[in-house]
Amino acid sequence: MNIYRGEDFGVAESICRALRDFSSHETMKFMRYLIVLFIAALLLKPPSLFAGESLALQKVVPDVYAIIGGLDNRTAENLGNNATFGFVVTSSGVILIDSGASWKGAEHIDSLVRSVTGKPVTHVINTGGQDHRWLGNGYFKSHGAKIIAHEEAVKDQKFRASDQLSMLQNLVGAEGMRGTEPVFADEVFSNELRLTIGGKTLLLQHHGWAHTPGDSFVWLPSEKIVFSGDIVYMERLPGVQEHSRSKSWLEVFDALAALHPRIVIPGHGHPASLEKASYDTRRYLSFIRKAVSDYRASGGDATGIRSIDQTMFRYLGNYDALSGRNALQVYNEMEWE
Repeated sequence: MNIYRGEDFGVAESICRALRDFSSHETMKFMRYLIVLFIAALLLKPPSLFAGESLALQKVVPDVYAIIGGLDNRTAENLGNNATFGFVVTSSGVILIDSGASWKGAEHIDSLVRSVTGKPVTHVINTGGQDHRWLGNGYFKSHGAKIIAHEEAVKDQKFRASDQLSMLQNLVGAEGMRGTEPVFADEVFSNELRLTIGGKTLLLQHHGWAHTPGDSFVWLPSEKIVFSGDIVYMERLPGVQEHSRSKSWLEVFDALAALHPRIVIPGHGHPASLEKASYDTRRYLSFIRKAVSDYRASGGDATGIRSIDQTMFRYLGNYDALSGRNALQVYNEMEWE
């Protein structure tokens, strides 16, 4: 684990060169001593000071931003924020799309928002029930934000909150999760909710069960941009888990695609075109359902499900960790379809 950044070495090296130039001057000895202490403190900064630096801020269009997390698992370094978030700046405040997985993770997201605008986050939209979509709600609620989510997302959050917090305690650690408590939406909606805030119009739409039961997307009609939440994964293999439904996930994806967005800001990965979203998400979901269906039709059972060849998707992150589990989950789903 790195405990300092590369640019710190450049600063230190420049200071050391300057010190050599001045080494013959007695009047500089005391200053040299102070600077050496500063360098030592700089290089020995604890990792926690750099926690969350895996988040990258990207301006998509004026007033619309993506906050892009890593593709790997939740860790102490990323504070559970291994996902993509985003925000819209309006004349009356900021609308945040998903609040992060912890109080500290939310605090870091807020710091990125504040690097762009002095306006506060006034509204937080949870696009689903996955931990990094909502467990940062408490931080933003304490700063006056209104939380909005689909009714099925809130049910899912309440049902899985204890398990999610236990998992994050193990992966992120007690210090990283300090202050994190479940806080649920102030306003819920059933099918669609239209918001007009500070001159910006957003449509929140829920079309069924996808990665989680309450997955919704946020459509900006004027900009033709959609925040997809976990309906879309880019650069990373979609995770078909116990709380997912792959069949209806395809239907939800198609409802999003019917809007013909110019840019998709995914739940994981970088903003890109609808074509890229279809290539990385829909193509995989369609493939794994057909492959499992064919396997079942040939008489295959759950014990050999990992024999299905998914290597055409090896280019996606987390392939080794998720491909076999995805196939087994789809197999189990089809038992009840």
